[in-house]
Amino acid sequence: MARIDKIVQKMKNRPNGVRLEEIMTVLNHNGYILVRTKGSHHHFRNEQGDLITLPRQNPLKAAYVRDVLKRIGK
Repeated sequence: MARIDKIVQKMKNRPNGVRLEEIMTVLNHNGYILVRTKGSHHHFRNEQGDLITLPRQNPLKAAYVRDVLKRIGK
């Protein structure tokens, strides 16, 4: 649990330096699963049907990080 909290704090404090692998860890912990990879985009969906699409780039742009934080409620 502490690892997830650390990543979330990093996402809040410095959204420009977050890697896709870190976002994937947080999404998996919050019930999102990788449903499709097409080209350079990864699609994640939760049980309610909420879809998040993230590009395969490191680090991710801050807009994607803020969107993920908003959707997971943190």
